[in-house]
Amino acid sequence: MARLPKSADASDRYRLFWRWHLYAGLFVAPFLVILAMTGAVYLFNDELDDALYPQLRFAPAPWSERVALAQMIDTAETAVDDATATRIDVPSDHTRSARVHMATAEGDTRVAFVDPGSGTLLGTLVPARTLVGIADRLHGSLMLGTFGRYVMELAACWAVLLIVSGLYLAWPRDGRRAWRALLPDLRQRGRAFWKSLHTAVGLWVALLVLFLIFTGLPWAAFWGGWIRGGAELIGEGYPPVYRRYAAVDAPTVGSDFNDVPWTLQQAPLPPVSPDAHHGHHGAPGPQAGAARAWTPGGLERAIAHVRAAGTQDDLRVFLPADTRGALMAYTYPDRPQGQITYHFDRDGALLVSAGFADYGRVAQAIELGVQLHMGNYFGRANQLVMLAACIGVVGLAISGLVMWWRRRPAGRLGAPRTARPAPTRVLLGLILAMALLLPLLAVSMIVVYVFDRWLRPRIPALRWLD
Repeated sequence: MARLPKSADASDRYRLFWRWHLYAGLFVAPFLVILAMTGAVYLFNDELDDALYPQLRFAPAPWSERVALAQMIDTAETAVDDATATRIDVPSDHTRSARVHMATAEGDTRVAFVDPGSGTLLGTLVPARTLVGIADRLHGSLMLGTFGRYVMELAACWAVLLIVSGLYLAWPRDGRRAWRALLPDLRQRGRAFWKSLHTAVGLWVALLVLFLIFTGLPWAAFWGGWIRGGAELIGEGYPPVYRRYAAVDAPTVGSDFNDVPWTLQQAPLPPVSPDAHHGHHGAPGPQAGAARAWTPGGLERAIAHVRAAGTQDDLRVFLPADTRGALMAYTYPDRPQGQITYHFDRDGALLVSAGFADYGRVAQAIELGVQLHMGNYFGRANQLVMLAACIGVVGLAISGLVMWWRRRPAGRLGAPRTARPAPTRVLLGLILAMALLLPLLAVSMIVVYVFDRWLRPRIPALRWLD
């Protein structure tokens, strides 16, 4: 890390950033490690699932012609008591199995794997109990529901402050020695070595981790709604073709179906008839054992239409929960430019279709970011780059905690102090910048600042936080 600046103002500013870097690090480190480890698992979700469940994910033999989709769904529903199919994934790879997603009477989701060539059941599993499923739930919410989502979002926001302050502290101030900061000094020992390692890793991965944070935040509870609302306000969100269906009681694509593209989460769901949305507000999702709101013939005609339109990718086909809903089929390729979504009535007649070119510019940017974030866009190279960022985050957390532990006074936090009152203008400027970009971070920074400036010094029991 660079030497402390010589001037009093610069020194106080340096210590201020150091203090907030410490606060952010101690709060964020455990959550960043969780995000990094679960993210690393999810980067290789298909590879891991293929290795762990080959008997389910691959057909016994390559198939050339498939049986009817309705037959596969019948097979799946027969295998699980009181279950109703909500979605079927139709593979384009003739060595793969089809997957039927079902809602059960217990309220969870089961997936049945069916051989498309013969229509026989290969087996079932509960996605939430798999390695990838557990990693996914920990990554998004710590498996604590909505509360966990807000905790993880707050941690991600504070990680931005952690990285920005870390870059300020570590950035070489002597141009002749700048290149040395990019490599750990292996000649050092003890805390000096850990500082060198921490600085080098931080400088290499900081921008990449910031990219991961900002491409992950669109799925967060607060920031995701904030950016989505802004995109819709300026007409740069979901495709304009959906706006004709906007109504107070209209269900949204995301409320009726899970695992749909970010762009379509809040798009009004096209009804099968002009008055179909009347009374739909608050309609429940598919219930176990419910009567089907689609027909086998309509389902096949819908798929035939998609294939005739030139779409040869894997398809996710969502089945409507009631007779007012529409069939929905969409592709989710590794490159979002190939995304296209279709809505059909129960007889397979096309209602609406929209592709990536129809998305607003904000939505397009976010969809691109999501695929890069998940390691999909550039294939294996993309996965390895993001994996390096995950490993870097774990390395930063470990080296940072080691440095703090070796430096801290016994029985105290060891937060750096400024020689004079904290340079308020610098801190307020930082808070203002964060408020424009990350409102949740700005609010929490104000709370921490008030606590640190006025409450902590006046409470003897909190002196260990010095």
